Amino acid sequence: MIGQDLSVVAPEAVLAVFAMATLIWGVFSRSGEVDRVILYASAAVLAVVGLWVGMAGTETRIAFSGSFVDDGFARFAKVLILFGTAATLALSETWLSRAGSMKFEFPVLIVLSAVGMMTMVSANDLIVLYMGLELQSLAAYVIAAFRRDSARATEAGLKYFVLGALASGLLLYGASLAYGFTGTTTFTGIATIVAEPGPISLGLLFGLVFIIVGSAFKVSAVPFHMWTPDVYEGSPTPVTAFFSTAPKVAAAVMLARVLFDAFSEAVADWQQVLAVLSLASMFLGAVAAIGQRNFKRLMAYSSITHIGFALMGLAAGTEQGAEALLIYLTIYIVMNVGVFAFILNMEKDGRPVEDIGALGLYSQREPGRAAALAVLMFSLAGVPPLVGFFGKFYVLVAAVEAGLTWLAVAGVVAAVIAAFYYLRIVYLMYFGEPVEALDGRMPILHGAILAASALLMVFGVVNLFGVDTLAATAAASLVR
Repeated sequence: MIGQDLSVVAPEAVLAVFAMATLIWGVFSRSGEVDRVILYASAAVLAVVGLWVGMAGTETRIAFSGSFVDDGFARFAKVLILFGTAATLALSETWLSRAGSMKFEFPVLIVLSAVGMMTMVSANDLIVLYMGLELQSLAAYVIAAFRRDSARATEAGLKYFVLGALASGLLLYGASLAYGFTGTTTFTGIATIVAEPGPISLGLLFGLVFIIVGSAFKVSAVPFHMWTPDVYEGSPTPVTAFFSTAPKVAAAVMLARVLFDAFSEAVADWQQVLAVLSLASMFLGAVAAIGQRNFKRLMAYSSITHIGFALMGLAAGTEQGAEALLIYLTIYIVMNVGVFAFILNMEKDGRPVEDIGALGLYSQREPGRAAALAVLMFSLAGVPPLVGFFGKFYVLVAAVEAGLTWLAVAGVVAAVIAAFYYLRIVYLMYFGEPVEALDGRMPILHGAILAASALLMVFGVVNLFGVDTLAATAAASLVR
């Protein structure tokens, strides 16, 4: 049985062993060049494991007495997490080298965080879920403050740690209530109790609410978003790029797993909570970003808005909603990776620049990069016919089909408001006031990722490259 269990968790085990091996290698190596080698090796291993997981088949496998599940839903999320993490890690090398922060500990922490995220999305037990969440979070707290000589980074790491610990405590309290009122920590056991005739017990309902609240902190949903703008702005830019991609997917999918596997018979009880979180996130993110001049802070509010749309799909409480959630997260990751490939290269005289005002008439100096960023901004705004529009379309349709028409209408209004600050960046690049030019250099890898992200937003309108079909299959394995 142990052999079968280990075969199920083999991708996680491989990454964990790789992280420990590279940690030992880095500690005992006296060559500064090993830092860069470990970073690129980590990105390559993450990508290879992503391919491995993606080609693992369609069967559902369980391990450790049902506490860990490897199904289509988990594998879809793991592929997003691994490729998103690999891309952001590969993008980080140039920035870290320029800032003098290229240390081998950085990729090791990223890999360990990826192991935690993979555990989160496969957790079928509250204890396993918490173990994965803490492994991901502890690594994230450290990399947020990775630049120890920066007061902003230290402040960001401290804020993230304090509020993240609070969120973990709330989630753990909810898990303890769920255990206390059901007598089990497994999702299957909790689902059996929830499915019993009669209303759900008040204590278990409180446990569910606390679990949702703890998860809402992790995805930065309003009103539990307060850490996001400060942490995004203060953290090193490669860390911000990482925070805006893979951890968002992991937390959203983890919440979906809990709700559909453990509380599938209580949709009416959690649907209204998610609908409120979705509504508040869409509007606060859309309105608060209007006055932002810092690009990273603007992207923080952008992420809050997009999480609101993702939660709309989850609030539907249907298989169609779960499919829409996966499609939306996939498109969101691709767009964000491309945008941060650009932000990482916003420099003037070798120093990072974060003010969007520095993009004035950027299109006259770098027309190709400006066009790629413009495409990504239009896609983030949901302007048809770019792929970003279809992400919003899927969650809106899922909400309407589930009887949440009012939430879908509110989502359209929020999208119109949010379009302002995306289009303002396009306006600045093409019609803004002339400013001193940014440095023109951009590594080939960064330029390729920026161009690929923009092209995917254009050519993906044909059939979304089959992502919708894969998402439908993955959602069917969750909503049974």
